Amino acid sequence: MGKFKDKVVLVTGGSRGLGKAMSIGFAAEGAIVIISSRKQDNCTALAETIIQQGGRAIGIGANFGKIEDIDSLAEKVMAEYGRLDILINNAGTNIAFGELNSLTPEQFDKMYQINLRGPWYTASRFAPKMAAAGGGAIINIITVGALRPPALNGFYAATKVGLEALTKVMAQEWAADGIRVNAIAPGPYRSDLVNASIDTIPGFEEGMRDSTLLKRIAESEEILNPVFYLASESNTTGITLVADGGYMASA
Repeated sequence: MGKFKDKVVLVTGGSRGLGKAMSIGFAAEGAIVIISSRKQDNCTALAETIIQQGGRAIGIGANFGKIEDIDSLAEKVMAEYGRLDILINNAGTNIAFGELNSLTPEQFDKMYQINLRGPWYTASRFAPKMAAAGGGAIINIITVGALRPPALNGFYAATKVGLEALTKVMAQEWAADGIRVNAIAPGPYRSDLVNASIDTIPGFEEGMRDSTLLKRIAESEEILNPVFYLASESNTTGITLVADGGYMASA
């Protein structure tokens, strides 16, 4: 029957990396998956692949740094399905890797818009609709870098710290509506961006691997266990689930 049979699930940033793994994983468990990311072609292609494999999916392009795109996405989802059961706020960007005194206000603004304002606005547009349908689950994807901020990654860590704070506030404000809100802080996982860095940066793979107790980089699909837990467990809200191979414990 599938863990999420007939549940309507929106995965932002859902066409690549961990988002792609989540989109495929939810569809395999019987969900109706809405894949949304900046490039419509990528969303459509993945939706078609899922459909060919016997799943149900639709691709809706949206730039999560643009309020009007999020409004349009919410309207399309409600027009098509009339409800949303699970929201995975996974869309994010990291365009400002470097020392703080070398970064620009424009980089900060863009990262803030996508990594923090975008998840807040997306969740706040769907929360009333979830409440009207009896509740739901929201999962915000942050990073272990928010819990242990590294040098040269200040903007990314700061925006994700903010998202963890909003997760706790969302959980408090929407609990009475039957909406559970949690965060996941992934450590090193395989993705398009990670694989590209491995191919171009000497020592990158070894550094990521050696930063964990388990001494490996997790496969993208391994994110499904913590995601499925928070999407289905009925008595957990307001937490950050760390899924990092022991990165935090290795400090």
